[in-house]
Amino acid sequence: MAFKFVHTADIHLDSPLKSLALRDEGLAELVGNATRATFSRIVDLCLAEEVQALLIAGDLYDGSQTSMKTARFLAQEMERLAGEDIPAFVIRGNHDAASRITRELTLPDSVTVFGGKARVIETLWRDHAVAVHGISYRDPHAPESLLNRFHPPVPGAFNIGLLHTSLGGAQGHDPYAPCALSELQATGFDYWALGHIHQRSAYPGVKPGATTVVMPGIPQGRDIGEAGPKSVTLVSVADDGRIEMEERHLAVAQFERLPVDCGQHSDWHTLAGALKNALRTARRAHAGEHLIVRPVLTGATPLAWKIGRDIDVLHAEARNVADEIGTLWIDKIEIALDIAPDTSPGGAVGELARIIQQSSLPPDAPAMHDVVDRLLKHLPRELRGLLGDSEAQTAAAMTEMMQQGAMEVLARLEEDDG
Repeated sequence: MAFKFVHTADIHLDSPLKSLALRDEGLAELVGNATRATFSRIVDLCLAEEVQALLIAGDLYDGSQTSMKTARFLAQEMERLAGEDIPAFVIRGNHDAASRITRELTLPDSVTVFGGKARVIETLWRDHAVAVHGISYRDPHAPESLLNRFHPPVPGAFNIGLLHTSLGGAQGHDPYAPCALSELQATGFDYWALGHIHQRSAYPGVKPGATTVVMPGIPQGRDIGEAGPKSVTLVSVADDGRIEMEERHLAVAQFERLPVDCGQHSDWHTLAGALKNALRTARRAHAGEHLIVRPVLTGATPLAWKIGRDIDVLHAEARNVADEIGTLWIDKIEIALDIAPDTSPGGAVGELARIIQQSSLPPDAPAMHDVVDRLLKHLPRELRGLLGDSEAQTAAAMTEMMQQGAMEVLARLEEDDG
């Protein structure tokens, strides 16, 4: 094997916790420390594999935070790499561009942080010529492509490009330094180390010498919107230029949605038992250190009204199982139930229920937006993402809360009516 390197991105050290901090202090502490612990594991991987470099393709930090404690942590981890002569190559993404620490922190000489002008570093890895190209964001927004600013590939070298980009766009992500996959593949570079999209994607070259493009995804999920396994990429390059990639899962905790079919249950005791069994089964099936689940209750059950009214009781049952296991955590319980036709309430309550079930309740009224805006502006800065970080995410969160709130009101009306 000629040489190896680790490629990661979107670490978001000490990212604000949003709603987790309000629901469960222990869970908030776990997730709050997870980005640091996962970064330490990335450094551990570099040391264990004796790689020639660590590549970080943007968003090492998360926004304009100014904690020098975070800065000291990063410097210590980079010193660990420097002690084994492993250089790090870092670009700033849209979150890094807003961070004062990124610009002011003194790191070991072994760390190269690319500036807002494209640059190429020529070096030797195990006597193989390597050229590392990179460019950082100058501002938090980069609406235009940065690809035409890169230097051409260095002849005779293995050329690596570091770029923080949304590529052609992805759901939930605004366009940042957009470019097409075909444009990257046409550059003549051997490997494009990308960042920004939190979901992993890889496009291997079809033959030695062809361009490989990798978006490694976020290495540690921070909320249920980043559910599923997360990874970094260990890249091995052979003497003939052939590239092999390995996904390495280093996350301290993994988020997962857990569907629980309630359609088979008409008795509260058996329903609670099914929820507990689903939680235990999920924990046994997960090999990671910590599992954070959001049970999603589905199906048509005559218990729908009681569940809506007594969801706090079910949550307590789930928490008991989680506490018993110790490495299982409950994000929250989500209700996605259908109302069984033969058990729906009658009269006005039943009519309201049917309207709610058939309506998306679009939260587009100006008065509603005014209320939400006032609420968010009065929250601490670290909690202003409670309803999402984009207009679409905020609208979806508002719709979900309005539906759940309406169903809870109806559950209590039905109880009083009975």
